[in-house]
Amino acid sequence: MKNTTKPLFILIIVLCIHSCKKEQTPEVITISEELKITKLNEHSYIHTSYLNTESFGKVPCNGMIIIDHNEALIFDTPTNDSVSKTLINWVQKNLKCEIKGVVTTHFHSDCLGGLNEFHQRKISSYASNETIRLAKNKNYTIPQNGFDTHLKLKVGNKKVTNTFHGEGHTSDNIISYFPDKKILFGGCLIKSTGAKKGNLEDANTKEWSTTVTKIKEKYPEVEIVIPGHGAYGGQELLEYTISLFKVEQ
Repeated sequence: MKNTTKPLFILIIVLCIHSCKKEQTPEVITISEELKITKLNEHSYIHTSYLNTESFGKVPCNGMIIIDHNEALIFDTPTNDSVSKTLINWVQKNLKCEIKGVVTTHFHSDCLGGLNEFHQRKISSYASNETIRLAKNKNYTIPQNGFDTHLKLKVGNKKVTNTFHGEGHTSDNIISYFPDKKILFGGCLIKSTGAKKGNLEDANTKEWSTTVTKIKEKYPEVEIVIPGHGAYGGQELLEYTISLFKVEQ
């Protein structure tokens, strides 16, 4: 009788390796019609709320949550205070984390539209001094703590860096980088693959490509890139954004 044990064993090993290499589908949690959460890993989440606009309709707006040792940092608020309340409650109840701060990556309402709720909860807010200046000019809720070009924050035992690399979507747009998981939150400076140019009201289209090129060179190890709107991805989002605005130079 022919011995089939060895070929069968090899087949099982091959299938196991293939299965292990497959990317896991991220867990998406629908909190309400206005808020959903995408779990990237045990430390990192995307929060998505929605902004109703005249020009682009109902737009999904991304932010980021980083947690460690029962502490959390949030990057960009939901689009209004009501959804911010829902998000804060969810982080506290479901993730069992104290929110140590919120960072707004530029002055538009899809980044700080829900900031007042954070302040009501005594949660510290951070933004570049340029964002604070522009928010004051628009009579928006003003972030409390400013910095010029670079701010390092800790959450638990992890660190997140927040840096201005140049103008693009706005004159104040910063990016936030979580080196432990190689995740870059680009906000509205970074476009999802296939996206159009979007809102250019406050943009510097001549510098946009140059700014993102600096980011790509600064963080060659990045694995996950989160745009302000649309699906997250990898380095290809940086490359797409560079190519999208390169013609403007």
